[in-house]
Amino acid sequence: MPRFRPQLADAIQGLTWPRLRGDLTAGVIVGIVALPLAIAFGIASGVTPRQGLVTAIVAGAIIAALGGSKVQIGGPTGAFVVIVASVIERYGLDGLLVATLMAGMILIAAGLLKAGALIRYIPLPVTTGFTTGIALIIATSQINDAFGLRLAKLPAAFLPKVSLLLHQGTAVDPWALAVVVVTVMILLTWPRLRTPIPAPFVALIVTTVAVALFRLPVETIASRFGDLPRGLPWPRVPTVSLERFSELFAPACTIALLGAIESLLSAVVADAMTGGRHRANTELVALGVANLASPLFGGIPATGAIARTATNVRAGGTTPIAGITHSITLLVILLVAGPLAGHVPMATLAGILLVVAWHMAEWHAFRDLLQGARPEAAVLLTTFTFTVFADLTVGIGMGIALAAILFVQQMSTATRVITGADEDEDDSHAILRRAWLPSDTQLLEVRGPLFFGGADQLRTMLDLLPHPPRVLLVDLEAATGLDATTTRMLADFSHRGRKHGTRVIFLTRNATSATALRRAGLERALTAERAVERTRSTTSAG
Repeated sequence: MPRFRPQLADAIQGLTWPRLRGDLTAGVIVGIVALPLAIAFGIASGVTPRQGLVTAIVAGAIIAALGGSKVQIGGPTGAFVVIVASVIERYGLDGLLVATLMAGMILIAAGLLKAGALIRYIPLPVTTGFTTGIALIIATSQINDAFGLRLAKLPAAFLPKVSLLLHQGTAVDPWALAVVVVTVMILLTWPRLRTPIPAPFVALIVTTVAVALFRLPVETIASRFGDLPRGLPWPRVPTVSLERFSELFAPACTIALLGAIESLLSAVVADAMTGGRHRANTELVALGVANLASPLFGGIPATGAIARTATNVRAGGTTPIAGITHSITLLVILLVAGPLAGHVPMATLAGILLVVAWHMAEWHAFRDLLQGARPEAAVLLTTFTFTVFADLTVGIGMGIALAAILFVQQMSTATRVITGADEDEDDSHAILRRAWLPSDTQLLEVRGPLFFGGADQLRTMLDLLPHPPRVLLVDLEAATGLDATTTRMLADFSHRGRKHGTRVIFLTRNATSATALRRAGLERALTAERAVERTRSTTSAG
């Protein structure tokens, strides 16, 4: 299988008219669903509605055309709202665009280096913790528009934002609140009718018409941002200072990691719905190219969108043509009806994002993990807390770091060093081997992961032996994970043995382990029998 092969190349070969018609229909439906979401995510991220639409159009088309999933729909998502808003607040719009370009390069490199499979090793408590944290931040950021508080600007940080809302957001606008209630009711009840018309689009049309018809005094997109310009902007390369460039590396890594996680997770969900199989590394390359192109048009970071991808599958989409059609649909809307979008109430978008945040927060998984094993609960709470109260970058980093530490601790306890005195020894072969060993020879068997965490048990074993033997055989046949650090520990162990007057011989038939032992200058043998013969011949020769 080639390292980079888009699914579109395979889909075109077996394309039929019924399949093409289904993809075109699904693409139009998903485009209508994406319209209010792209506008809402753009505004929530601190940019204009047009930039949200541009991201869905440009990045969405590229992710579909070059991606490794047949049905993936790409664009701006809620997961990026927090990081985008914080980067803009700290480094400005050009800083965000440069960070997105850097993230695109990182994603392309990750795909070409076949790092797609590594994403699945991120623990569930980490993904659940930061996803729930992001959902809480998104919901909090919509209180201003949902209640019509008309606060000029909310801080990106959680605590200052909540403090401002509590102390200055007292004048609730009942009309804005009414629009939010109607929006949420439509979003929750309309899907029960099982019609092909998407609920977000219905909520947008109903509330926009009602506000315009009854001239309700609520804030709209046009009153805050002006009319949406028709068409795409001309491409422009953003620039920042060299010093600022180095500062943007950490946000770029966060954008790349977050985009990779959500896009591949979306592809896995799509595989479960369709029975297909995505190409993870191709998906990462396509995601990287999309995040290189989007900021050139002023767009924000993009990734695979789980909800829109699921909508595409349910609408009958089977090939990347549906994703491309979704982008074309949004482009046509922007060209033809761009100024009309200015009449959409801000409260409508707030209601849509509140429902998105509710579905985005994995409350059931959060509760189950919290009530489960203590290590997983600790990772979950650490990730959630740092995501909400510090920064998304810190939240992911702290969660992964704690999960790694707890994993090393768990693997350390999984390592067993078995001596002849072990009462629970059930290996009859090992017992027979010990039976014929000379009285001055002791056998230790190491089982489990012998990396730097588990090797500590072996390093202190000499102190636990009641009488240090003349010859100590260390059987590594059932041990795994012999690396440079562990080899150094084994060398220290052998050196300490000589101080006790003990000759240490390591037993292994594994070629890789034998090579590592040889490079460290350690004495080794294939079997216990060979080791005993060697010690006897050495004694007789002496």
